[in-house]
Amino acid sequence: MSEVSYELRGKVAWLTIDRPEARNALNKAVRDGVREGFERFAADPDAAVLVLTAAGDEAFSAGGDLKEMADTQLKIPPKDFIPYLGRNVTVDKPVIAAVNGIAYGGGFLLSQMCDLCIAADHAKFAITEPKWGRGAPWAAPLPWLIPPRVAMEILVTAEPISAQRGYELGLVNRVVPGAELHAAATTMAERIADMAPLSVRAGKALVYAAAERGWSDALEEGDRIYEAVYLSEDAQEGPLAFKEKRKPNWKGR
Repeated sequence: MSEVSYELRGKVAWLTIDRPEARNALNKAVRDGVREGFERFAADPDAAVLVLTAAGDEAFSAGGDLKEMADTQLKIPPKDFIPYLGRNVTVDKPVIAAVNGIAYGGGFLLSQMCDLCIAADHAKFAITEPKWGRGAPWAAPLPWLIPPRVAMEILVTAEPISAQRGYELGLVNRVVPGAELHAAATTMAERIADMAPLSVRAGKALVYAAAERGWSDALEEGDRIYEAVYLSEDAQEGPLAFKEKRKPNWKGR
């Protein structure tokens, strides 16, 4: 049985880590499976949104497989050790993390680098690397997502925060009862999938582009990003559909 599965349901792709007996720890098979799933999604014209989640209700992922690290005597992980959207894997469509339990270490990484995050109310987030003498260079974007002093605390104490605290900080978009996580992720994903695809991709691009620029430069970059959207067939289809009182027929061009 594969430790990571990819399934397309309508326009929504589901990438599921399935190693609950090891709290969905990120061994090589899982890391490779997640990377392959991201790449498959990126290349799949029928998939508009991806939901990354995990089997069971205990763990989204407890992080890196420490037993494997001990066996391989891992020192500095290569930059592609864990697939990181925007760094070593390119995906221009939205990815939602549906966090079904603890997201520690590498599990925190996976939830952090997704574009959106829905968490079960019993989920917890932690950067546990200081407990084991490991590093978290991938957490560099964290002070952009949440207040720097809170990021500092998470990085140096390894103390978990609750899903509700993550929501209050802006790390989590929504918190729902565990039994409703799948439905909540489906609702969000299907809503996104129903939008004009070029507008959605441009929206994602704008958020990350703005994070790397000042105010004026971000506005200029926004103009550049959205130019192709305005010039697309879909930009004419939307107003026409409104005028004709029907649902738009998006073509993605």
